[in-house]
This record gives sequence, structure tokens and C-alpha cells, in this order.
Amino acid sequence: MKGKKVSESSVIMAHVMMPQDSNPAGNVHGGVIMKHIDNAAAVVATRHSRSIIVTASIDRLDFFHPVYVGNLLTLKASLNLVGRSSMEVGVRIEAEDLLSEKISHIASAYLTFVALDNKSKPTEVAPLIIETDEEKRRNRQAASRRDLRLAEKKREEMCRKDNRTCDISD
Repeated sequence: MKGKKVSESSVIMAHVMMPQDSNPAGNVHGGVIMKHIDNAAAVVATRHSRSIIVTASIDRLDFFHPVYVGNLLTLKASLNLVGRSSMEVGVRIEAEDLLSEKISHIASAYLTFVALDNKSKPTEVAPLIIETDEEKRRNRQAASRRDLRLAEKKREEMCRKDNRTCDISD
């Protein structure tokens, strides 16, 4: 299978935040932002795999600043790591106050997607061609996050197997 460059699937999406996106205080709901994150990342995963994809996980998501009605929410999404059927997509979220031109980094998120075949089974995706130093750094960091996710999954499976509840301190 022929590899694909990061640039072939990357996307930038922008949305003006409207009153229906907010709570009574005028802050945009975190869930609205999360939906936009998932959509942007899904476009990247679909463009790379050219198959049906499903969101398998999203890493921790911390909001650094609020987003307000009238802000332009911009999501910059690209592939960081590709496995056999899984893909990690990184998304940088920014909000721009269109009147003052102030841009704030709102959050960064890492989502894992799995490509599916027509029987809803995981299917192989093209390898990722990494070209720039920035892409190499992101790929290394993604590999470390993948190792942590797999170790956590293994620990959770052991807890289930032992029929016990595990928490972070286990």
C-alpha cells in the first residue's frame, strides 16, 4: 500500500460561534467545541484512509480560555501517527475575537480513529509519510502517547479480568 503525506489529509476548519452554541453567560459550551474537534479530526482520518472511520478515543481535553459568542473558532487538524488500522489525529483549537483580532489557543486534543471495512471490521490504512522535523516530533510524541494508552488499556483489562475496580492509583 502506497504511503500518504501528512499534508494530503490535513485540514483547517473555521466556525463563527452563534448564540445557540452558548450558555446563558455567553460562553460556548465545551460540548459544542468537542463536536467540532471530533468533526475536524474525522475529516483528516477519512481523507487518509478513504474509508468509514470511528472515533476510538480522545485523550484528555483541557480548555485554557473560554470561547464567546461571535468568536471565530478555528481548528487545525493533522495526522500524527498511523498504525495498521488506527490513526492519531492532533487538533489545535483557537478562538479569534474578530473585533480586536486577539487569537487565543483554546485547547489541543489527540483523537484516535479506526478505519473500518464494509463489514465494520478494522481495515488496513496507508502508512504515513513523515517529511518535516515538526512532523517527526509529533510522530515521536504520538508514539509515546500510544504506548501510554496501550499500557492503560492492558491495566484496565487486568482489573476486569480480576473482577475488581481499579482507579488511577492502582
